[in-house]
Amino acid sequence: MSRPVVAIVGRPNVGKSTLFNTLAGDRISIVQDTPGVTRDRIYADVTWLNYNFTIVDTGGIEPESNDIILKSMREQAEIAIETADVILFVTDVRQGLVDADGKVADMLRRSKKPIVLVVNKVDSFEKFMPDVYEFYNLGLGDPQPISAASQLGLGDMLDEVVKHFGENALKEEEDERPRIAIIGKPNVGKSSIINKLLGEDRVIVSNIAGTTRDAIDTTIKRNGTEYVFIDTAGLRRKNKIKEELERYSIIRTVTAVERADVVVVVIDATEGVTEQDAKIAGIAHDRGKGIIVAVNKWDAIEKNDKTIYEFTRKVKDTLSFMPYAEIIFISAETGQRLNKLFETIDMVRENQTMRVATGVLNEIITEATALQQPPADKGKRLKIYYTTQVAVKPPTFVNFVNDKELMHFSYVRYLENRIREAFGFRGTALKFITRERSGKDAE
Repeated sequence: MSRPVVAIVGRPNVGKSTLFNTLAGDRISIVQDTPGVTRDRIYADVTWLNYNFTIVDTGGIEPESNDIILKSMREQAEIAIETADVILFVTDVRQGLVDADGKVADMLRRSKKPIVLVVNKVDSFEKFMPDVYEFYNLGLGDPQPISAASQLGLGDMLDEVVKHFGENALKEEEDERPRIAIIGKPNVGKSSIINKLLGEDRVIVSNIAGTTRDAIDTTIKRNGTEYVFIDTAGLRRKNKIKEELERYSIIRTVTAVERADVVVVVIDATEGVTEQDAKIAGIAHDRGKGIIVAVNKWDAIEKNDKTIYEFTRKVKDTLSFMPYAEIIFISAETGQRLNKLFETIDMVRENQTMRVATGVLNEIITEATALQQPPADKGKRLKIYYTTQVAVKPPTFVNFVNDKELMHFSYVRYLENRIREAFGFRGTALKFITRERSGKDAE
């Protein structure tokens, strides 16, 4: 099930970033071994009650401004609105209701998305409540008074947000078709790949509006299976938004990845693999998706018998945090190896949903611990009682141990490598949870 996306929207300086950082909590500071992903502070994953969702920080909207930076912030916010499931509209009780709030409210209403109106900087309910009532004039329902800085009123606000998830979540669950997101830097050929696939197959089943968002999904039928391609290359907007806006492309990427089972990261062979590619791929890795790295424009580079090996090595070096990713070399222009793309998608999907019997799994773990002794600290050695697989998409394993503090990251990596040697799991991340016999959890 994909996580719903909540966009935090409002004028500059109303406290959006403070609210974002408060909601993100310490999640944002847990920097995993993924280059530059969580550090951007543009999006973060939040859990409230039983709901997991993604929040997106949009930069402030100045509806009338022609200032180039403010204009680009407005465009980014429009993208976020377009791709979000719920909008969190933040206003400022101390500034009161201003004209620009009304203009932003009109813009949001047009989106037809659920809106939760938030009045921030209410440090004392007693003192500020009369001023909060003024915001009823926006016509967006009950204003939620909060103080992001003092963490007041956040629970009630989040209760309102999650009320809007149910319907969308159900819609997506009903659709069993494989979803593939095509992501990558601007101009690497994402649209060209989809257009070529459509042209080759000649069976456009339909161009349907995305189930929960306004982006256009493309359905392609092949060998009796329908595949839904989520194209991050364009939300088919009338006014061309400058592609170089990094925040904008990250917002688009996050929302597409959330909805996908398998993610195709497109890299431009003529440019080589870059840190920006790593950042984009990291979004999919963070979310445990199936990942294929498609090196496009392979027809456009001079080759000798070593070129493919050298390029593969560079990709693996730059994307070293996801060694499991499948790499294919294609050309959208000529159609070279595009058939291979479907085969690889099917293989990755299969691996994402693979289940390993507990007995067989424990044989592998026992063998692994015999070959490399588990870590010890102050005379106490890690003991793994047993391991079991508890979920798929991504395959998730729980290790029951005597002391979870002894389960070092490097040893988890070692066990992961042994499991991969035994069962493959090509193209998919694996997730490991360590649990003590007492039942305490640790991710």
